Amino acid sequence: MPPIKKVRLSESVIAAIKEMIVVDGFKPADKFYSENELTKKLQVSRSSIREALRILEVTGQVTVKQGKGIFISDLDGQQFKAFSTWLKNNEQSIKDNFEVRLIIEPKAAGRAAENADSADIKKMEEACNQFSHFFKEKNTEEVIQCDRRFHRILAGATKNVTLHVLMKSMTTTLPNGWISSLYTPGRIEKTVHEHNDILEAIKKHDKTGAEHAMTRHLVNALHDINAEIKKRGSN
Repeated sequence: MPPIKKVRLSESVIAAIKEMIVVDGFKPADKFYSENELTKKLQVSRSSIREALRILEVTGQVTVKQGKGIFISDLDGQQFKAFSTWLKNNEQSIKDNFEVRLIIEPKAAGRAAENADSADIKKMEEACNQFSHFFKEKNTEEVIQCDRRFHRILAGATKNVTLHVLMKSMTTTLPNGWISSLYTPGRIEKTVHEHNDILEAIKKHDKTGAEHAMTRHLVNALHDINAEIKKRGSN
């Protein structure tokens, strides 16, 4: 199989793994290739493979068993159950992710309102437009990428290099918060409006307004995730 192109890498890796499952004849309950084997076959980074596997696990197409490997799931009626299981298994890491983000990102939004230049604002607008575009296409994988891009650009607009590097690291290596949020029913549409509120405050150089808009965005997302965990746990 040829190397994966870097354009829309996450979507390409997911598509390639799905194709591999079919072409190589894997059936439900079969053990799939390891992360190392997938990295070599697709010639992409291990982090890209891990993120693709997370999303495939959330959508019920594979099951990742610690210490045992990756297994093909039976897709019949599994998507709802798969996301429920994934949320339960990752509940603490999701809460940890949002706890740190609530400490950092409201202040980052306020600093971005003070320091963002026209180029930063244009990039944030483009990220918001792409988010809306992929939302309309019901392409959740790309919506997640646009969401993370928006938050990285905002961190860069603070002109604080340490903060920018920290946010880049979080969005790259700790994607569970973004995945859990944007697979939660109704959250993508809410995020469109919440991102726009943050951006409008930054455009107006309204430090307090930007901080409050970011806090609302993160608190609302965590509330929706917790409600989903509670609802699915009672079923």
